[in-house]
Amino acid sequence: MAVGKNKKLGKGKGLKKRAVDPFTRKDWYDIKAPTFFDNRNVGKTLVNRSQGLKNANDALKGRIVEASLADLNKDEEQAFRKFRLRIDEIQGRTCLTNFYGMDFTSDKLRSLVRKWQTLIEAFSDIRTADGYIVRIFVIAFTRRRANSVRKTTYAQTAQIRAIRQKMFDIIKREAEPCDIKELVQKLIPEVIGREIEKACQGIYPLKDVYVRKVKVIKRPKHDLGRLIELHGGAGNVAGAEDSGAKVKSAEFVEPTPLASV
Repeated sequence: MAVGKNKKLGKGKGLKKRAVDPFTRKDWYDIKAPTFFDNRNVGKTLVNRSQGLKNANDALKGRIVEASLADLNKDEEQAFRKFRLRIDEIQGRTCLTNFYGMDFTSDKLRSLVRKWQTLIEAFSDIRTADGYIVRIFVIAFTRRRANSVRKTTYAQTAQIRAIRQKMFDIIKREAEPCDIKELVQKLIPEVIGREIEKACQGIYPLKDVYVRKVKVIKRPKHDLGRLIELHGGAGNVAGAEDSGAKVKSAEFVEPTPLASV
């Protein structure tokens, strides 16, 4: 059909809009871990630049970052532990994070589960000294006694109940008097797991006793001063406002009197 006889042909809806790279509207921010980790530089994150009523800081706050303890503490033997950090405050181009949880990698958990032994699990909700409510999950496995000739190491139901009660008592004893910083410092070297293993020797020998997971159920009201203290104080927070160097005032020179005419 001829172009001139079809009114719809030849009427374009305009030229296509020029494609704009979305990364030109974004900024990079550094993510800082609290001082209870050796390596505080977790990484970087992207966010849309502040524009109009949309603020970049509001989009960053509340983001959850997951990092391996091997990267945070530069220890490859702790690669099976994953820590979750929550961005709570923005200082310049730096995101200040706080502890939000811990978990094991799935391959580590699968390597622990084997035949001919009993798996014992327990969890308990604890309120820390600074107002956090955390749910702590503990896992343990029975092991062979020194003089045993049996192929299996199954614990009886009464023994499992007694071991689980010991777990509850030790979790409460070790976690309740601590603040969140002290709790994390106990989680990294597995203090709670060693205490449970030691306390349960008289009931049934245990092995591979770990705090396998920690969830933050409830957090206290946001306190900027407390968060900056977890990051080593205002002097160690990168991106904080600089007080500036003291400016020297120019020396005042008294003008010489004009000669009389």
